[in-house]
Amino acid sequence: MDDIDTVYEKLEGIISREEFEAKVEEKIEEMHNLCDVQTAALLVAHNLGATDAGVEMIKIADINEASSNVNFTGKAVSVFEPKEFSRDDGTTGRVGNIIVADETGSIRVTLWDDLADLLKTGDISAGKSYNISGYAKEGYSGIEVNIGRGGGISESEENVEANINLSGISDIKDGDSDVNVVGMVLDVSNVRTFQKRDGSEGRVRNITIGDETGKIRITLWDGRTELADKLETGDSVEIINGYARLNNYSQEVEIQVGNHSSLRKTDREVEFEEDYTPIADIIPGQPYSVKGAVSGMGDLKEFTRSNGSEGKVSNIYVSDETGRIRIALWDERAELVDKVDIDTPIKIIDAFAKSGFNEEVELNAGGRSKVMVD
Repeated sequence: MDDIDTVYEKLEGIISREEFEAKVEEKIEEMHNLCDVQTAALLVAHNLGATDAGVEMIKIADINEASSNVNFTGKAVSVFEPKEFSRDDGTTGRVGNIIVADETGSIRVTLWDDLADLLKTGDISAGKSYNISGYAKEGYSGIEVNIGRGGGISESEENVEANINLSGISDIKDGDSDVNVVGMVLDVSNVRTFQKRDGSEGRVRNITIGDETGKIRITLWDGRTELADKLETGDSVEIINGYARLNNYSQEVEIQVGNHSSLRKTDREVEFEEDYTPIADIIPGQPYSVKGAVSGMGDLKEFTRSNGSEGKVSNIYVSDETGRIRIALWDERAELVDKVDIDTPIKIIDAFAKSGFNEEVELNAGGRSKVMVD
């Protein structure tokens, strides 16, 4: 083990040579023989407190594209299932990802082949701290650290404080990547199926979350739809590494949760208060929430859509101290017209405003809307 002589010189008086070599062997075994002796020795020295043993441990915030090879300690906050892919030479490779954080920020770590397999076996799991050696590069969502041959990841005894950079909902913009946010669950939709371009069946599901700055719709795709199975209104959730894009229909920014994102419950307390708009301030082209009293009702009507499905619609009028507006209630919401009377207090959440008959503004309460009668 001549390669570790220089490292051990910094530890004389702290641990015997035999004990040090044994720990190095343990570290290599712990890393499934995927790192060299020098790397293992440096990691052992770091764990023993020898900060000048030849390994430069840096903080996540200091990692950039020019960093090249990096060594740092962080806590895994999200772990994603590895995937197989075909290389140009016909061999099969594996790749997996984790999100790691320390007190300065968070970063994506990519593991290849045998190391990626550790994500399946549970050797790497969220909530544990790890020593990581790899190389920094520009990834699809910013700087990331890749671990291949010559690098490594091993569990650390250090209790790392994970500081994830959280966005306020109102600060999220179209095109943002690596979006981390905490919010209160306001609504959970059912799973919907659709046909993809390749003919396969896709699945999609939405939840709406809010914080003290606003609310936003979350879209879950395919296998990620199951993340919402056990969510209930009022739960707090944490979304890591989502990406934001504009919904062309509603013209609202939404967060997409795909294969590289995570969504889970959290114990964080989140405050949210619905923002109700005075009726007089409503303009076409945006969703609104209003509250007032029922001031008029129409009949419930049934109809057949162009695709052959059956639908229902009814109209009510709602008034507040600033004005009066017609609201179209669609499908199951249409039946509400038979359950309210004049002056019944009512709240309409996320109804879309458009220009209706005689170019008067009206609200449409459809699939994204909630109607609550007090």
